[in-house]
Amino acid sequence: MTMTYLPKGVCSRKIDLELENGVVKSVRFTGGCSGNTQGVAALCVGRKPEELIPLLKGIRCGFKPTSCPDQLSKALEQALQEEK
Repeated sequence: MTMTYLPKGVCSRKIDLELENGVVKSVRFTGGCSGNTQGVAALCVGRKPEELIPLLKGIRCGFKPTSCPDQLSKALEQALQEEK
């Protein structure tokens, strides 16, 4: 399954992710802090969304109430809902 998520409240404008057999195959952020988003994306590959969501959820970026990793957790939650 491939999906695009439009994050809110962060610098990145889009998160593209691909799940295969319940495992993250790829994550790509458009916009945001390039090194950080590439690092987060690389660490997600090969892991299950159920493992990643609690790790990423609630991370803040400075004074913002959210972050790119937090928005990725929301994208993963949405992907799990769409798979059902």
